[in-house]
Amino acid sequence: MFQDLQGRNAVVFGVANKRSIAWAIAQGLHQAGVKLAITYQNERLEQEAKDLILSLPGAEAFMCDVSRDEEVARLFDQLKERFGKLHAAVHSVAYAPAEELKGDFVNTTREGFRVALDVSAYSLVAVARGAAPLMEDGGSIITMTYYGAEKVVPHYNVMGVAKAALECTVRYLAHDLGRKKIRVNAISAGPVKTLAARGIAGLGDMMRSHAERAPLQRNIEVGEVGSTGVFLASDASSGITGEVIYVDCGYNIMGF
Repeated sequence: MFQDLQGRNAVVFGVANKRSIAWAIAQGLHQAGVKLAITYQNERLEQEAKDLILSLPGAEAFMCDVSRDEEVARLFDQLKERFGKLHAAVHSVAYAPAEELKGDFVNTTREGFRVALDVSAYSLVAVARGAAPLMEDGGSIITMTYYGAEKVVPHYNVMGVAKAALECTVRYLAHDLGRKKIRVNAISAGPVKTLAARGIAGLGDMMRSHAERAPLQRNIEVGEVGSTGVFLASDASSGITGEVIYVDCGYNIMGF
């Protein structure tokens, strides 16, 4: 798959466990010949994530909390020393306090709003700022969004606002970094049972509704998102930037 990725270097942010979308993309990149640096958030996630990451021959594990500028800066210093150049960066990071994903959106707290926008949207700016100087030959930055950025999804609440901000951030970064031959795109995946998604009330109902209404009459497989990530990291997508690519079995095209 995409042999033009042989010999390239990439960093993947956001691996929590084997069900992570970040992990699916990392596996796809590894199969395509990419040398990988994969991050996990903190010491609490270290054991499971590190064991998983090191199961990919040649992949290296790094701890990085993207809400802390000093940790992001330190990581990219390490990557510059270790790899020299980067060709792709995958940002698969999102978070809102659990209580903000229950009840009514109108009750979102100021602090919950701040945290959701910081971790889920601003962190892409921080990652892009760190990655761009290492993308001397151009590159690809990929992030993860969801249809709740465009339409109301009950219980998605402040995460919908954060994803809308993320999608707008993709466009502004694509404009800024295009002159450096760096592409910035988002994948809008259908609902997947990841660790983060399990925090959303009514996830089961969401997935049932998605399967019923999507033209393909099913939910997506996480590997389908992984394959799209590999495509966006490859030269096959060299003319695509500032876009949201839907991997949702067609759900987004439906009116009802």
